[in-house]
Amino acid sequence: MKEKEQIEIVGDNHFSSNIKTPLRADAFDTSDDEKIKNIEYHFKMIMKEMGLDLTDDSLSGTPYRVAKMYVKELFYGLNPANKPKLSTFENKYGYQKMLIEQNITIDSACEHHFLPIIGHANVAYIPKDKVIGLSKINRLVDYYARRPQVQERLVLQILNDLQQVLGTKDVIVSVTAKHLCVSSRGIKDQSSFTTTLEYGGCFSKTSIRNEFLKVITDQKL
Repeated sequence: MKEKEQIEIVGDNHFSSNIKTPLRADAFDTSDDEKIKNIEYHFKMIMKEMGLDLTDDSLSGTPYRVAKMYVKELFYGLNPANKPKLSTFENKYGYQKMLIEQNITIDSACEHHFLPIIGHANVAYIPKDKVIGLSKINRLVDYYARRPQVQERLVLQILNDLQQVLGTKDVIVSVTAKHLCVSSRGIKDQSSFTTTLEYGGCFSKTSIRNEFLKVITDQKL
């Protein structure tokens, strides 16, 4: 009983102890087709335990659809082979002010309940020698979002990758999202949302950080 209570406590606190997504060493020893086949079988068992009639036309294909969705869509970001190539270019313009990519769609899932996390990310950096294609920022955000996630880990993963690729600590990432594990179960709070913020370098200065926060708050298209 105490073990189950602890499981609930950890899940409700959205706790994570590792910046890396926890994966087994053999996570990618099987092909996507094999994963889909195995998940299809197990999800069929879940549906049967719930008392659903899988001979019904509407339900018969659901286990396969769910399995394909998990492997190819919702959680494609688990596989490092799917990580976008983050091409950078020489900063020939000598641009040294803040560059912000706003309102990047977050479509993820809570790793504690596998329920959706839906929201937006804002990413900014101040270039030194390198700049990155704007779409690459969006692709990187989506890659890390497309896995069972904890929001605190998500912003750190995006931040750390961009700092490494750009060769600068001057990066900031914010994510504001609605968690269906909060709105659809537990407290069932329909109106709340969660914001996480991670940064390094010059964004540790309050004035520069506030400039970023003002832009993402005020500027709408």
